[in-house]
Amino acid sequence: MTATLQSSRTEATRTQAPSRIIIEGVSPQVDGGRFPIKRVEGETIVVGADVFAEGHDVIRAVLRHSSGDGPWVEVPMTPLGNDRWEAGFTVDRIGRYSYTVEAWIDRFSTWRDEVSKKSGAGQDIASELLEGAEIVRQAADRAEGHAVRWLSERAEAIAGGGDQADRTSLALDPQLADLMEQYPDRRGGNTVEPAFEVVVDPLYARFGAWYEMFPRSASLEPGRHGTFRDVEARLPYIAGMGFDILYLPPIHPVGRSFRKGPNNTLTPGPGDPGSPWAIGATEGGHKDIHPELGTIEDFDRLVESARGLGLKVALDIAFQCSPDHPYVREHPEWFRHRPDGTIKYAENPPKKYQDIYPLEFDGPDWKGLYEELRDVFLYWVDHGVTVFRVDNPHTKPFLFWDWCIAEVKRRCPEAIFLSEAFTRPKLMKRLAKGGFNQSYTYFTWRNDKQGLTEYLTELTTTNCREYMRPNFFANTPDILHEYLQTGGPAAFKSRLVLAATMTAAYGIYGPPFEQCVGTPVRPGSEEYLDSEKYQVRYWNLDAPGNLTGLITRVNQARREHPALQSDWNIRFHHVDNDRLIAYSKATPDRSDVVLVVVNLDPQNTQSGWTYLDLAELGISGGDAFSVHDLISGGRFHWQGASNFVMLDPHQMPAHIFHVSR
Repeated sequence: MTATLQSSRTEATRTQAPSRIIIEGVSPQVDGGRFPIKRVEGETIVVGADVFAEGHDVIRAVLRHSSGDGPWVEVPMTPLGNDRWEAGFTVDRIGRYSYTVEAWIDRFSTWRDEVSKKSGAGQDIASELLEGAEIVRQAADRAEGHAVRWLSERAEAIAGGGDQADRTSLALDPQLADLMEQYPDRRGGNTVEPAFEVVVDPLYARFGAWYEMFPRSASLEPGRHGTFRDVEARLPYIAGMGFDILYLPPIHPVGRSFRKGPNNTLTPGPGDPGSPWAIGATEGGHKDIHPELGTIEDFDRLVESARGLGLKVALDIAFQCSPDHPYVREHPEWFRHRPDGTIKYAENPPKKYQDIYPLEFDGPDWKGLYEELRDVFLYWVDHGVTVFRVDNPHTKPFLFWDWCIAEVKRRCPEAIFLSEAFTRPKLMKRLAKGGFNQSYTYFTWRNDKQGLTEYLTELTTTNCREYMRPNFFANTPDILHEYLQTGGPAAFKSRLVLAATMTAAYGIYGPPFEQCVGTPVRPGSEEYLDSEKYQVRYWNLDAPGNLTGLITRVNQARREHPALQSDWNIRFHHVDNDRLIAYSKATPDRSDVVLVVVNLDPQNTQSGWTYLDLAELGISGGDAFSVHDLISGGRFHWQGASNFVMLDPHQMPAHIFHVSR
């Protein structure tokens, strides 16, 4: 026995005995309460716990919850059997909530059960009535108002010398039981401490369609560097497709030292713009605007115009610096130096990033660095930005992110952070636990039925769902998967449908996605040829064969069907062809049900029989039902679990069916 436990028990002996109540297995929670769970406004949190004690005493349990510094509210927990208890509460505002479970032995109900059994068996209960009278008398001491006198008189009547049958009847009176429940004796109870926490975010932390674009490529004139005014002119196009968030890569001054040329070459020409992720020049750093994009006033106008169309502007925050960044001159201690005194540039062997200096988070002025980076976020919050995509957060300390995100959300509770961490699973999950509201995922590399099914099952049914919200990006400027390189338009269509319907948050990098751009810089590479990361591109938004119409219909389906606005409700259905995948989503009351079938083969027509779990679709047995394809508009009448599906990828590789009886 440890000294701490001995001391604790000694102290308990001096005051009161330790609680006999055991509370275990509280859910939901993350790592025993070390990290908060995540929810959005309006969601109900169902809390469960194993609550028990030795013997057969009656136990009561309550769920206690509090909003911020508000008062604790109690909700009686319902026993489900096998000592499992459950109750729920709804979070109706952005911020932090606390919740815990409290339980105690209900002495009155335990006594009442005993009296009922003994009196029913004809046994003498004179002593038991005296015990009960004392329990009621103690309740009178805790009571308020008219209940004080009522309970006192009832205690006297139960203890009095009248007929035992009459006294028993008074003791078992339901009115007494109801009143006793209002003034419980919680002595010897137990409460889970410290309380668990939940971070409540705005809806767009769970549900939203992201559109990424490079402002410098927004010009309507080939060869001209785009501006914020050009992006503003493109807003109706983006909003018209049904997107919720416009995400911009770094918009800061780009360094000139070791600037990269087209296709990541080391020999840029005089007009090459360099990588936006090589942040910092004589014009400024992370709190400044690239001069060719415009001014801070132009940016403010863009944010306001986007808001008027229902769009939020998200910024890419990349904590790294060009050799020309003001930080290099003003704070050399914020960087890692070689033995010869030069600053180390970034590397991911064999890749070299000579145009980027990583920051040194373990340096002598780590505190000053932490505060400055926090202030970068707060600067953009002051300019109307509440959504941030963070570049490579897994290369910075976890404790920094824990602190920084908490600091920003203390000032701006509605802020959300998307973690761009294509890294090992445990690192990705730790970032999510520490405060990131959304996470990039391995969706890019899950292209077959088994991989998709297993991955979605992990994300939506294991405990990681309590803290890690997936955002399925169908493509990114960094990653052009082989599936898109070789699959043609059919691959882009199927990946769009999968991303947009499997998870509530998804994104595309456009215009390359709309125009099915799939040419890599070289065979075996996942980099785009002529990538916008290194050069200005001109895009004809009306190019033949673009997917704008399909994207619009898919996003419309997402907005009109609540079933598609959650992650946890995905259910997979069997299809007798491994190149076809089928899954459904439904609202809890089955008032909205969507069934999706996708051909994963971008080259060939695939067909097969579905074997649907009809209960998940809200369909009884052999009932007939109709499915309305939200992409093509077609309607079909199905009956029973087995139905035939055929999908030609060169026409449309997917169905998004609205199911109705």
